[in-house]
Amino acid sequence: MNKVVIKTAQEADLMRESGRLLAQVFAMLDDFIEPGVTTMAINDRVEAFITAELNARPASKGQYDYPYALNTSINEVICHGMPSEQKKLGQRDIINVDITLEKDGFIADSSKMYVMPDATPIARKLVDVTYQAMWQGIRMVRPGARLGDIGHAIQQHAERFGFSVVREYCGHGIGREMHEEPQVLHYGLPDTGLVLREGMTFTIEPMINQGTEKTKTKRDGWTVITRDKKLSAQFEHTVLVTADGVEVLTLREGEQIPA
Repeated sequence: MNKVVIKTAQEADLMRESGRLLAQVFAMLDDFIEPGVTTMAINDRVEAFITAELNARPASKGQYDYPYALNTSINEVICHGMPSEQKKLGQRDIINVDITLEKDGFIADSSKMYVMPDATPIARKLVDVTYQAMWQGIRMVRPGARLGDIGHAIQQHAERFGFSVVREYCGHGIGREMHEEPQVLHYGLPDTGLVLREGMTFTIEPMINQGTEKTKTKRDGWTVITRDKKLSAQFEHTVLVTADGVEVLTLREGEQIPA
């Protein structure tokens, strides 16, 4: 296992800037994503905005030979959905848009669900519970806490509403590299796992399923779907462990950590 990279104050400032810029990308998308838009149009809009408007780089493009600037995961797609010219958003769809941005050598990673106008009540509930579960995990972050505290808080919240937590994919350390140590599981037991220290940066990105937590990867080698074809939702933020708690580096306008 590689050593966890503790960020200096200067490096934390650079990550703040990457996170601030990434929040602007989602603000732009809020008025763009709607029924009839193709997932490739979302990809192209984001890539142009990051490069031309923000003078930054979409860090996912070229990572592990991935050809696009983001992932678009619709309905039963858990993660790593690939943009397509043919795939248009329908009136009942839910979609996760997962974007990474690199500025001055440091990467921020975040994702958000968008809910189309005629989405079903269960789809809306799943999205709401997933968002709440992410925040339950973020609230656990502080020096001296442990990774298991984060996973336990997320799992308890999701399962309270009858949903399941995906096991195969998790959060991760982030900084100069998109994937650093530690791995951040979204399930687990309190008071277990790595002890958190000031200066750690990592993502919390629970993937919550309507039905079984079991997954299946499609033939394209990227797209991961629910084994039972039921819905899945995900939210993600990049966080920094501070001296007295947590800072959400990718915080979007209007968001705040629940009390």
